[in-house]
Amino acid sequence: MTADRPALTGPLGRRLLAAFLLVAFSSVAVLTAAALVATDRGLAGAAQQQRDRVSTRVAAAAGAAYVRSGGWPGADLSAASALAAGADARLVITDSSGAMVWPGHGMGTGAGGMHGATGAGPVVESAVTVDGQRVGGARLTFPAGSTSGRAVAWSWVLGAAGAALLSALMVSVYVSRRLAGPLTALAATARRFASGERTARTGLRAPGELGEVAHALDTMADEVVRADTVRRRLAADIAHELRTPLAGLQAGLEELRDGLQPADPERLAALHDQTLRLGRTVQDLADLSAAESAALSLRLADTDLAAIATAALAAQRPRLDAAGLVVTAGLDSPAPVRGDPDRLHQAVTNLLANAARYCRPGDRVHVDVRVVDGCAVLRVADTGPGIAPGDLPHAFERLWRGPDAGRISGTGIGLAVVRELMTAHGGTVTIDSPEGAGVTVTMCLPM
Repeated sequence: MTADRPALTGPLGRRLLAAFLLVAFSSVAVLTAAALVATDRGLAGAAQQQRDRVSTRVAAAAGAAYVRSGGWPGADLSAASALAAGADARLVITDSSGAMVWPGHGMGTGAGGMHGATGAGPVVESAVTVDGQRVGGARLTFPAGSTSGRAVAWSWVLGAAGAALLSALMVSVYVSRRLAGPLTALAATARRFASGERTARTGLRAPGELGEVAHALDTMADEVVRADTVRRRLAADIAHELRTPLAGLQAGLEELRDGLQPADPERLAALHDQTLRLGRTVQDLADLSAAESAALSLRLADTDLAAIATAALAAQRPRLDAAGLVVTAGLDSPAPVRGDPDRLHQAVTNLLANAARYCRPGDRVHVDVRVVDGCAVLRVADTGPGIAPGDLPHAFERLWRGPDAGRISGTGIGLAVVRELMTAHGGTVTIDSPEGAGVTVTMCLPM
């Protein structure tokens, strides 16, 4: 599945669609019921107000007729009857004693609007008053409520509800596709990658958090591939580092066993050198493994980084002097830190050993410790050949020795160990090499 054509074939897509539709149907049903009730009550209220107005006007017309005739006998109630007929209501007028004065004797059932009444309905009574005195009453019987207005209102409400449901269905399908499609693609990509397809990527451009998850998955896949490549290269480099001394040692021992070479001190010394080289490689690998798990084995104590650097410099002084380097130091100011003295000593020793290994006779090496912004900063700077800008990102990689690996001894693990130890202490280590101006390695530890 791709992000361009998502589908709802998976359980998640169907559940999302069902949930959206349930919410939509429930909302529309509640709103439709509320609209119908409100419309019905509104129509009923409007009809009642209309009936009250008609009744008031009929009573006023009857009162005017009463005044003109000086009483109910001879009163012309045709105007009142016409008003009632206009409202399709049946009119009955009574005098103050309750006797009916309209419709009179001999009038047909159609008089007073009775022709329009189709059945007993709401009855509205109004008093007929003259000069504030009640002289009679007007009772209007309206036909049973007409359903035409209500039917129109209900048809509009139900039509709107149907349109809302259709819109909700379309939006639900769209949103479900937009959510379930990327998630299905993510799951499929993860399964392909887990099955060994290292080129599997989502390539999704989904909105919001889904896009972030897709990008994170692709980034993780790239990092896994990179780590796998590094692991393979590391295994190959380790095999190479071990193969050379082992091959020399094996060849020398076979010559001794077969009597091709005498077991003289010179031959034994050469074999001993091969074992030492093999031992150094194994020890470097052991140091790297220990550094990577240093967070579990640190023996933390309050210590002075300047004192540790002084001790490490004293231990490496013979090696630095033998390399013909000019060493200066600025280690007079204390820099208290919380750390493992042995591990920190190992880190400083690695930096000094690198300087002795890569610098040329006559180069300068400067070691200093200072306190900057609450951090103890140790700096080892040399004026050696430096590192090319393109190689700097690889300086802390395992077994990386740069373009001079063929002529310089070592396994390329020293800086990797330093980085692991600094990370375990909650500190940082950086390397800088302005072109042609040597190398500066800076360690920073929280005080």
